[in-house]
Amino acid sequence: MMPLTPSNPSAEWINQIDWLRDEARSLGFGDIRISDTDMSQAGPKLREWLEAGRHGDMNYMSQHEHLRVQPALLHEGTIRVLTVRMDYLPDTSEMRSAIDWRQAELQKEQQAGDGTIAIYARGRDYHKVLRSRLQDLANRIQEKIGSFGYRVFVDSGPVMEVELAQKSGLGWRGKHTLLLNREAGSMFFLGEIFVDVPFPVDSPVTGHCGECSACIDICPTQAITAPYQLDARRCISYLTIEHKGSIPVELRPLLGNRVYGCDDCQLACPWNKFAQISQLPDFLPRHGLDQISLLELWSWSEDDFLKRHEGSPIRRIGYQAWQRNLAVGMGNALRSAKTSASDKASIQGALKTKLEAVSPLVKEHIDWALSENI
Repeated sequence: MMPLTPSNPSAEWINQIDWLRDEARSLGFGDIRISDTDMSQAGPKLREWLEAGRHGDMNYMSQHEHLRVQPALLHEGTIRVLTVRMDYLPDTSEMRSAIDWRQAELQKEQQAGDGTIAIYARGRDYHKVLRSRLQDLANRIQEKIGSFGYRVFVDSGPVMEVELAQKSGLGWRGKHTLLLNREAGSMFFLGEIFVDVPFPVDSPVTGHCGECSACIDICPTQAITAPYQLDARRCISYLTIEHKGSIPVELRPLLGNRVYGCDDCQLACPWNKFAQISQLPDFLPRHGLDQISLLELWSWSEDDFLKRHEGSPIRRIGYQAWQRNLAVGMGNALRSAKTSASDKASIQGALKTKLEAVSPLVKEHIDWALSENI
C-alpha cells in the first residue's frame, strides 16, 4: 500500500469516510463503524468465563483464546476492524401488520403443537449473505484507496465480534450479552473486515439498559445468571444448536416448543421495538418455518431435511440433532393442556413409528417424550 502523504489521493479517502458509510448502506448494511484492535480489557473477562466452564462443549472457544484477544494474529498487519450491522427481521405482512411483533412471536411459543424456530434461522444462511456483501464492500474500498490487506469474517473465525462492535460505537452490550443499538435493538447480524488501513476510529457509546431486567426475567432456563453473564450450558440456543449430546432432563420441559434457537431475551427487550425490518429477501421465511407444526417437521426424512434446509443455517446441526430437538418439543406438546386429545394421539403415534429407526441419542429423547405421558 502507498504511504499516506498529501500527494497521495488515497489519504483523503481514508481520512474522510462518509463515503464508506454510504457504500455500506447501499449494500444492505444498517451501519458500519471502526475500531482499533486493542482487546486487553476483554481478555480477562473471556478467561473468567472459560475457566467457569460456561462455554459448555464449545471447545473451540478455549482452543483459540489467544487469537480472540489479538486480532492482528488472525490477519497479519491488521490495525483496524470495520464492523457492520445487517438487520434481519423479515419483511412479511405478519411482521408489518402486528401492533407489536414481539408479542406476536411470543404467542407462537404458546402454540404447543407448532415448532418455534429462531427468527434469524428461518431464511437464508446469513453467513453467505453477509460474506458476499462484505467482499463487495472490500472491493469498493479498494476502488477508492487502492490495494490494501484485509480479511472478512462472519462467524468464521475466533473473533470477539460483540466486543469489537462495542468498541466501534455500533452499540452497547446488553444484559443478555448481545449488542444493542438505539435505532435497531438487537435483531441484526454482525460482520467484520480486518484491515491494515489507518481509518479514523469511532467512539464507543454508553449503555442504556438502566435498571431493566426484562431479558433476565424472561429466560426460560435462567441462562442469564446475572447482568452481562451468560451460562451457555443452560441457554436454549446452545442446547438446540451447539450441543451435540443429550439435552439435560431437567431442562427439557423448559424448552417448550423451541426446536432451533430461542429469541425470548430479545423479544422481552424494550429496545427491540426499534428493530428494523430488512429490505433483503434473503431473510424471508422458507418452507413455512415461521408457522409450522411439529408433526410436519417430524415427518421429514433425512433427505427432506437436507433439501429443505439447503442454504439454511439449520442444516449444520444435522438430522440427528434436529430429531432430538423435535422429540423434546413433541414431548412437551404431549404434556400441554393446550394440545387436544386427537393431536396428542397423532404425536404419540408419530414418535412410536420412528422408535426403531433412529439413533440411540434420538431414541432416548423419544422415550422421555412418551414416558411423560404414560
